[in-house]
Amino acid sequence: MPRQIDLIRASKLPSNMMQFAAKGALSVPPDENLEILVYLAKHNKIFGDLARMTLAGWDEKASLVAASNPKTAREVLDYLVAPENLRPRLLPALLENPSVDEGELAKLAISASPEGIAAMLQSSRVRAAAGILECLRANPYLKATEASEVAALLGGGKSDPSTVPVTGSVPQVAEAVVEEAGEPVQDTAPDAIDEGGEVPDEAISAYLAEHATEIAGEQDKPFKPVGGIVELLGSDYFPVSQNKEMAEGADDTEKAAAESAVTASAAVAKAKLAAAQPKPGQRDNTLQKINRLDVKGRIQLAMKGNKEERSILIRDGTKVVALAVLDAPKISDGEVEKFALQKNVLEAVLRQIPLKRRFMKNYIVVRNLVSNPRTPLDLGLGLMKHLQPQDLKNISSNKEVSETVRKLALKMYKQKLDAANKK
Repeated sequence: MPRQIDLIRASKLPSNMMQFAAKGALSVPPDENLEILVYLAKHNKIFGDLARMTLAGWDEKASLVAASNPKTAREVLDYLVAPENLRPRLLPALLENPSVDEGELAKLAISASPEGIAAMLQSSRVRAAAGILECLRANPYLKATEASEVAALLGGGKSDPSTVPVTGSVPQVAEAVVEEAGEPVQDTAPDAIDEGGEVPDEAISAYLAEHATEIAGEQDKPFKPVGGIVELLGSDYFPVSQNKEMAEGADDTEKAAAESAVTASAAVAKAKLAAAQPKPGQRDNTLQKINRLDVKGRIQLAMKGNKEERSILIRDGTKVVALAVLDAPKISDGEVEKFALQKNVLEAVLRQIPLKRRFMKNYIVVRNLVSNPRTPLDLGLGLMKHLQPQDLKNISSNKEVSETVRKLALKMYKQKLDAANKK
């Protein structure tokens, strides 16, 4: 007797049974149920949305068993480890499952969340795989301490060829990810080599010429981050060598805050900035470097600088500077995903992101914009039609976004669910 999955692949199952299958309600073993759901989610246009919703709410214990089992179908494992489907509790099991392809883990390493990075660095398999570590090193969310750990595992950046998967190099994996999303391969170079290569002066000159009037009107405007300097500065921002000095400064600040809540924010900023002052012979930190630049200088840094500099300049209160970050040739999709969710950026930044075709091909960017309470209402409502049912359901209960967005999200969620059920 043929398995139900074989009948589904051959389109020999009646419509009512297909609907049961998409709900995970067929009387088949758990592993076959998962295989059916993943097949429908990836290949069936009629029941795909319903299958994806079912998978998103699938029993976690059953999912963990599948993620741990080397005999689980390859397509199921690939689906579970894909960044858009990954459930954090399953990641440790997936990382150690020998049947999960290292190429898939390398793709995950490029875009993993901070929590995902931590889990990957605890995995013995990842720590021994140079190809995955090379991709992890390109992740925009990698902290300085984690970057040092990755470098140490790579032995100063020298990889052991025997541990590199076929798709293991950063450019190759980035190209594979982009090709799956329909992006032209040449757009992947900025994501893969954030600090490599020089930005052509022509690109900067073109931007300066296009915005010459705005630049002339705000040329002497100093750097002032949206949300204020206190919110911008954080304990992880300054070099490790300054932590002791910062801690002492923080103690003084806490005393000042206890005396006067009105001056607390200013005291914190002053203490941290004072602690960050370089000693003789030391180089300025990034914030001090930015503070010395005029508008034109900050624009050039936004387009030619590194990830850390872009993460600060995107919050510049001067619009022409903040928008220059989005035009930076080396900006990565991971950075834009983060920017789309930030509440401490100008409204103009959130409006500019959807105008760039490359960014709008990234589903996470679209979802983050709709989920961001700072996104202009008209923009959020217009992008909502692109969201999957589960994300619409999540937004409908998100108290941070406006009531209008929540109501429309719930309405669209019900419409998509009804449409899937009718088919």
